[in-house]
Amino acid sequence: LERMGRKSAENVVREIEESKDRPFHNFLFGLGIRHIGAAAAKLLAQKFPDLDALQKASREQLAAIEGFGDVMAESVYQFFRNEQNRELLRRLKAAGVKAPNVLWQPAEKKTIMTGPFAGKTVVLTGALSSMSRDEAKRQIEMRGGKVTDSVSSKTSMLIVGQDPGSKLEKARKLGIPIYNEEQFLEMLRATPI
Repeated sequence: LERMGRKSAENVVREIEESKDRPFHNFLFGLGIRHIGAAAAKLLAQKFPDLDALQKASREQLAAIEGFGDVMAESVYQFFRNEQNRELLRRLKAAGVKAPNVLWQPAEKKTIMTGPFAGKTVVLTGALSSMSRDEAKRQIEMRGGKVTDSVSSKTSMLIVGQDPGSKLEKARKLGIPIYNEEQFLEMLRATPI
């Protein structure tokens, strides 16, 4: 790139590549659809598995989303009917934008109510190398667990990733069972969805 050092140019290219895999709800928010903020984008991502499904949604399907009104539904509906917007989406897809949806849960998938997470309150600390925090939360919830942000006497277990925070020490003081990432993955494998 003109007037930019090699290192800066490499950083820009790396950022562009990383942006191609932003979560679906962030991608939707980034489209700038009128009346659709970050919370509404998450609601859309929970109801539609991908961009193709969302583009095909009827006004009625959009208006039926809890937290959506007619104005928001119409705004989304019209956005995906606009030819300029459709062309932009085609070009983004051709450029390699994937926008994986980590929030969508198929209606036919039932929550498992047996296994290590069923009925448990789980707290995560540190970074997991195998998946995002949102994906770990989704996996636990699909297996009947509830994920909270802070450790308390009601916490059933703590899952520890890399560079854990103060939650680890608090869990130790309270005598809460602590599991590392490999043990967490074993528990997930023990209760397949």
